[in-house]
Amino acid sequence: MSMPSCFHCLEPIPKGFNESVVVNNKPEPMCCIGCKAVAETIIAQGMSDYYKFRTESAGKVQQLVPEQLALIQSYDNESIQQEFISHQGNDKEVLLSVEGISCAACAWLIEKQLLAHSGVKRVDVNTSTHRAMIVWDDTQAKLSTLITSLAEIGYKSYPFQADNEAAQKHVQAKSFVRRLGVAGLMTMQVMMFAFAMYFGMFSGMEDNFEQYFRWISLTLATPVIFYSALPFLSNAITGLKAKQLNMDVPVSLAIFGAYFASGYATFTGTGEVYFESICMFTFLLLLGKYLEFRARLKASEFTANLQQLLPLTARVVDGDNEEQLVSAKLLKLGDMVRVKAGETIAADGQVIGGRSSVDESMMTGEHHPVNKTLGDQVHAGTVNHDGVLTLKVNKVGQNTLVNQIIRLQHSALSQRPKIAQITDKVAQWFVACLLVFASITALSWYQIDPEHAFWITIAVLVATCPCALSLAIPTALTCAVANLTKRGVLIKQAHVLETATKLTKVGFDKTGTLTYGRFAIAKMDILDAAYSEQELKSLAASLERYSEHPIAKAFSDITPIHPQPEQVEVHTGFGVAGIWQAHKVHIGKANWFTQELALNAQAVLFIDQKPVAAFYLQDQVRDHAEALQAELKEQNISRVMLTGDPSTAGKQLAEQLELDAYHGALLPEDKLAIMQKWHGEGQVCAMIGDGVNDSPVFNAAHLSIAMDSGADISKNTADVVLLNSDLRSVAQLIRVAKQTRRIIRQNLTLSLCYNGAILPLAALGWVAPWMAVIGMSASSIIVITNSLRLLRL
Repeated sequence: MSMPSCFHCLEPIPKGFNESVVVNNKPEPMCCIGCKAVAETIIAQGMSDYYKFRTESAGKVQQLVPEQLALIQSYDNESIQQEFISHQGNDKEVLLSVEGISCAACAWLIEKQLLAHSGVKRVDVNTSTHRAMIVWDDTQAKLSTLITSLAEIGYKSYPFQADNEAAQKHVQAKSFVRRLGVAGLMTMQVMMFAFAMYFGMFSGMEDNFEQYFRWISLTLATPVIFYSALPFLSNAITGLKAKQLNMDVPVSLAIFGAYFASGYATFTGTGEVYFESICMFTFLLLLGKYLEFRARLKASEFTANLQQLLPLTARVVDGDNEEQLVSAKLLKLGDMVRVKAGETIAADGQVIGGRSSVDESMMTGEHHPVNKTLGDQVHAGTVNHDGVLTLKVNKVGQNTLVNQIIRLQHSALSQRPKIAQITDKVAQWFVACLLVFASITALSWYQIDPEHAFWITIAVLVATCPCALSLAIPTALTCAVANLTKRGVLIKQAHVLETATKLTKVGFDKTGTLTYGRFAIAKMDILDAAYSEQELKSLAASLERYSEHPIAKAFSDITPIHPQPEQVEVHTGFGVAGIWQAHKVHIGKANWFTQELALNAQAVLFIDQKPVAAFYLQDQVRDHAEALQAELKEQNISRVMLTGDPSTAGKQLAEQLELDAYHGALLPEDKLAIMQKWHGEGQVCAMIGDGVNDSPVFNAAHLSIAMDSGADISKNTADVVLLNSDLRSVAQLIRVAKQTRRIIRQNLTLSLCYNGAILPLAALGWVAPWMAVIGMSASSIIVITNSLRLLRL
């Protein structure tokens, strides 16, 4: 007689414990006070449907002890939250690792429990990574309240940290190795007895020895079946409870069916036993799964390693210019940090002292050093090359760029594109058809050859399991996203790769997209021969140092010489004025003093209101702009400039880049109207811009791409963010998207062809069970290996 089990966690109920909870008008037994409290909470909050739809038992509930409660309370501390909290406007966002998630019903229960709290606005639970993304108003609910609320229904949660995830993967890898080791060791032992039995059959082995070997084989095979192969059975039962047929259903039928059939033959002393086949089958299957696991790890290495690039310590500089080594995690907003040559930058900040070059390849994929000087932004995880930099920390914790990349990529991968959802449904129907076909095969062979019918059916179940089909799309998408992220292309939406292959028209903003958005001096005319070119440039640069206007940046590379102007004032809308060697000097608009000065120069220098020099400026065309246009043209993608610039510069640039069309002096609503017109024409459109001024047209475009936004990228409305601001990345995105589509088609074709070819062979009895295992594992590994090619594009 079996012991009664707990309704909540399904573990045995200790003797003498007689507590129960009424679920759906029926008292259900509980094994401990913890499970009873959780079950009562679930029922009291009207979430009893959880017990109807769960596909696996809940974990045994552990009550929170005072130390755990104190730790959870500490998560409300603002300084501690900087490590794992990011902001969405006035709301906060956290990524929690949640223990005990086993199925879709768990995700539903967690979401319903959290959304019941006032202030919680969004909850996304990823059942594969065991994480929950929560967006909430901190003024209405504290993080500790949310975590405690999850504990009340049996889920332990804590802020996600990369080190914890690495530890979890390490544990998973060790579990694989242990199960694989047990299966391999026992397989070798069972094979020895199998050979002895086969040998004895030909030499007249006594019946008692043969039966003795059978019992030993049964004993050795048992840990393989109930330890090494147990995950297959658990996953199959989980799927069946959820009314879904997953890949482990036919595999479990094969393994456990063969084991119990051989066990029956051993107990009765009749028929054949196949313990060696079962053990080898399990070993080969686990080996294939382990190779799959290692291949998937390789595909996710980039984002998993991003946080590990951050240094452990930082040099904080105090008011007396004294350095002190502190933990990088303790840095606060406003701290002054000194970074020496060769060191890794510990936090996002603005350079307030020094000049150097920085390697930003870990985020942008661009290995050329980037020069950094006063006022420039630097990011945590990048490497200082040659100079000494002093920076003021302006972003910490989850607001740093590296953490935004990790969070946004996690969000993109948790969303499933339509094609992946369709494939999942196809795989389920495929399993259902497989089970029907296997049943027909078994009935047919029992009429023809009862002795071999069982093993032919086992071969059919194993050989045609659609594991490769289920891996065809997810592995390709994971590899593609990892490749693009490594190159500085941050994908934020799941549809990006699919949409990028269908583009027919691309709209470009001008300033900051096709151009750098910064002016340079193209030509200088000296209007008064009494002054030298060097003297006039120096005077102009000295005055423009006081201006924040974009035109002033054109003079930033000029080093002023003495004497310097004094009493400098900025005149909004006109320019900058000052006193230089007892003369009144001005630089700004050509018509500052008279409307009659016929100069098209963007900046004119005046001495005592007399024009002495005219500066003609131009916005620099971004590198690789022409190469991108040539590549898009080759792919028959129409290219159009949509710019708000009313000058002729936009039209000239459009002609220079040989664009198909040009629209200038556009307001945001004008750009939106043009995009909607393209939609009406049946075009699949992308918009490439700065991601802030272009947000209306971004929302209307099928695919929106933002050049390096500069602001908080999590607030950006774009589907894609180019962290390296390199236009070549757009071409790379389209290339990777098209190659991903090709590889997905190859994977689907390969998996379907394999299953279609092996099915009749197995049904005819031409495929032994061990051959079926090798075929199924090989098809899955080939699909994954094919997907890994995307990492090398």
